[in-house]
Amino acid sequence: MRKLATLFALTAATPAFAASGPFFSLTNTDFIVTMAFILFILVLFYFKVPSLLGGMLDKRAEGIQSELDEARALREEAQTILASYERKQKEVQEQADRIVAQAKDEAVAAAEQAKLDLQASIARRLAAAEDQIASAEASAVKEVRDQAITVAVAAADAVIAQGMTATDGNKLIDAAIAEVDAKLH
Repeated sequence: MRKLATLFALTAATPAFAASGPFFSLTNTDFIVTMAFILFILVLFYFKVPSLLGGMLDKRAEGIQSELDEARALREEAQTILASYERKQKEVQEQADRIVAQAKDEAVAAAEQAKLDLQASIARRLAAAEDQIASAEASAVKEVRDQAITVAVAAADAVIAQGMTATDGNKLIDAAIAEVDAKLH
């Protein structure tokens, strides 16, 4: 109802009704303008301007639609590439974590091996030092024995020289030769 009232008000308030004199006369400028406008509209329809404009609008709409489709395809491709790069980045991060963990394990193993090697080296050095000490001790004992023998021989020589006669010395020499001969054969 409201639309009908608005349409009636627009047609009733046209400039054609406001003009003086008969409306359908060539002297009435409102009639001439109305006729020119109708003629213009007819020329537009005759040359199919509305269909050309519609075609242009349709073509533009198709162009926009194709651009939207292309943008959607590019977006999907970008999302696929992004997902691929994220997956690759995750794989690279996992690989880097594995490498770091492996390097830590190798470092711990190398430290343990170095500790064992150091303990073995210390044990070898201690054994070598103990061998040197034992050798030095044996050498010292032998040296002390040799010195004791030398002192004992000198003391025995002095004792024997004081209390022994020539005949007793000859008897001792003969007994020693016989004992050596018995032990050698």
